[in-house]
Amino acid sequence: MKTAADLINEAKGRITETTADEVRERRARGDAFTLLDVREPNEWAMGHIEGAVHIPRGVMESAIEARVPRDQEVVIYCASGNRSALAADVLQQMGYRTVSSMRGGIRGWADAGGEVAH
Repeated sequence: MKTAADLINEAKGRITETTADEVRERRARGDAFTLLDVREPNEWAMGHIEGAVHIPRGVMESAIEARVPRDQEVVIYCASGNRSALAADVLQQMGYRTVSSMRGGIRGWADAGGEVAH
């Protein structure tokens, strides 16, 4: 049997991770990508990254296609980087080609000086 940590580590081995600094630099340059927040609604309400698309992890598979085209680059974040790693793994399986998970999540974003909208 696998633990949650096993599943997360396996997913991280199959996906690309990016840092909050890299995401901030890319946004500053005007690079085109969708920033996807997969946290729960109460977490989103406490603060999120401006311009992010919010689709909770629990409904992501059924809701993503209507909101984000498969050919769009997607950078996913959660609170700490674990749910986003699992979400990135699933999106790759769904045919999304350019997907990454933001290491450290919104906590890493705030620690790197990124603004959090409320």
